[in-house]
Amino acid sequence: MFYRAFGDKSLSALGMGTMRLPVIDGDEGKPDLQAVCEMVDRALARGINYFDTAWGYHNGQSEIVMGKALSRHPRDSFYLADKFPGYDLANIDKVDEIFEKQLEKCGVEYFDFYLVHNVCDTNIDAYTDPQLGIVNRLLERKKAGQIRHLGFSVHANQADFERFLKCHGEHMEFCQVQLNYLDWTFQDARSKVELLNELNIPVFVMEPLRGGRLVNLSDADRSLLTQLRPSESMHGWAFRFLESVPGVTVVLSGMSSLAQLDDNCDIFTSPAPLTRHEYDTLLELADRMQKATGVPCTSCRYCTEYCPQGLDIPHLLSLYNEHVFTGGGFMAPMAIEAMAEAARPSACVSCRGCEAVCPQGIKISETFEDFLKRLK
Repeated sequence: MFYRAFGDKSLSALGMGTMRLPVIDGDEGKPDLQAVCEMVDRALARGINYFDTAWGYHNGQSEIVMGKALSRHPRDSFYLADKFPGYDLANIDKVDEIFEKQLEKCGVEYFDFYLVHNVCDTNIDAYTDPQLGIVNRLLERKKAGQIRHLGFSVHANQADFERFLKCHGEHMEFCQVQLNYLDWTFQDARSKVELLNELNIPVFVMEPLRGGRLVNLSDADRSLLTQLRPSESMHGWAFRFLESVPGVTVVLSGMSSLAQLDDNCDIFTSPAPLTRHEYDTLLELADRMQKATGVPCTSCRYCTEYCPQGLDIPHLLSLYNEHVFTGGGFMAPMAIEAMAEAARPSACVSCRGCEAVCPQGIKISETFEDFLKRLK
């Protein structure tokens, strides 16, 4: 295992995410404690010292089983990260109540790392509301020694991401971003990383394999990458890309078995960042993957001038592409829910004025109809 500096700490380049732990009888609410203990033991033996859990993982059970598994080891042998679940607005006014419960569930007296969880379109107003003072409450916990390092995770658009940083950036010591070679452009992770680097805020990575999507490549794409690095696995390519991104400190991977853990640890035995040619080839591959699904919108914005409803059509099409590529998920529904009714795809009146000027020939009204069906 190789390590990266975080202040006076040395963090394993690979961290263990706990959203996809082994479970009993396929029940996400029943993590297999014995299997989790075995994984934690192996992770520590292989050099992993960063473990990431959250209030909602495994229907609230992740914190409990991770607390039990880690309690069998010296407290100074690992770093534990947890998060305030403000993605659910019902929790917004329960900062102290939830924090105390998290300490109890994990069986610890402090968290090494604690995050404002999932800054996004639906909660940005709450997270930046001075009356609620969510970050201030967490800073009080930090002052009391119950939080050693405070940061945030983000699924927001760039504008809301910058808004959060403008409000709280001076207190944020790290940021967890959905980052992989597909989302470098697909979700514009690049812009987030560049701003974080400008602000000297370390980048922690989530979804490095895009939920396994970047492991299951087409035969043609696998062949292309194998020609460049015959001994590199497909998940190895995804991790090597992240080695090549400036500012990345920890890469979190949600592992479900000892085999997955060992495979990942083998990759992180020593650094092997991509060459320029390999890096460019991987981004070209990602571009082809994106274009193979969804619609080919280039955000030229000709369409918006002809929309009587004033819809941000390119943005809606980008959300459609995300939803189609992922095969569902929470990203697009979350973004749509945060919009005013008049800004949603359902506001389209099918006048087709936008289609008459679209250089790509996209059937926009039909695409929005399909989007609405997929969102149901």
